[in-house]
Amino acid sequence: MTRPPPATWRSLMFVPATGEKFVAKAHTRGADVIILDLEDSIPPAEKQAARDALPAAAATVGQAGAEVAVRINRALDLTIPDIAAAVMPAVGALMLPKVMGPEHIRLLSEVVTAREAALGMTPGHTRFIAVVETPDAVPLLGAIAGADPRVAAIGVGAEDLSTELEAIPSADMLYHFGMMVVTAARAARIQPLGSVGPFADFSDLEAYRASLKRSRALGFACQACIHPAQVPIVNEEYGPSPAEVERARRLIAAFDAAIAEGKGAVAFEGQMIDLPVVERARRLLGRAR
Repeated sequence: MTRPPPATWRSLMFVPATGEKFVAKAHTRGADVIILDLEDSIPPAEKQAARDALPAAAATVGQAGAEVAVRINRALDLTIPDIAAAVMPAVGALMLPKVMGPEHIRLLSEVVTAREAALGMTPGHTRFIAVVETPDAVPLLGAIAGADPRVAAIGVGAEDLSTELEAIPSADMLYHFGMMVVTAARAARIQPLGSVGPFADFSDLEAYRASLKRSRALGFACQACIHPAQVPIVNEEYGPSPAEVERARRLIAAFDAAIAEGKGAVAFEGQMIDLPVVERARRLLGRAR
């Protein structure tokens, strides 16, 4: 299987696959990824209609260049027809809810591989966004993150996990699990998805921005959202600013010049810099590209 290129997503916006007015406008919202939902936003009686809507919806939401993903259902009797409907050249990723463990990932990868082969697609075209939402799967975050080359991002489902823990999804509650996600994702060289703030509350966008700013400083790379007003905030806070990009370029240039002159210590704009600082600057430029 060909390993897909590393993801560099910032914002991933949910849209119900059968929500025609949402689908029609999704490409104008500026999200890096549009997630066509087959799960929570689709009632049981409408699951097949949502699957049938995917080809047209994928073409519509992806017309401005956003990557298209599909969130499938966890129950196996729904998962199999969801994959059959969702795997197509226009869909770059599947969001997998309530992941149970690495074997779950590998099983679904086998199903997706068969579907790609049946359609004559490049093996590995379809990436996975793994979401852990149950307490028994939390200790397996590292194994899930590295389970298969398709896994491009991993996160925890704040609302579902909080419900399972009989807790409120606050910054205090999410911090521990968030850092587990960041560690697992970075070890597997994939993207940590999420934040240490509430997911569903878009009533206070300044508080939302503050939460994302803190989360980015903790190592998160991308965030899913449910409201168009959240998208530009995610893009701004999880993407490098022009000032950060320019500073990173200056820092790398100063370091390279000092090394070329045989200097062991490098001063840059009032601080001493070393290889870890330079590596962070290089990664920031990689995200900007």
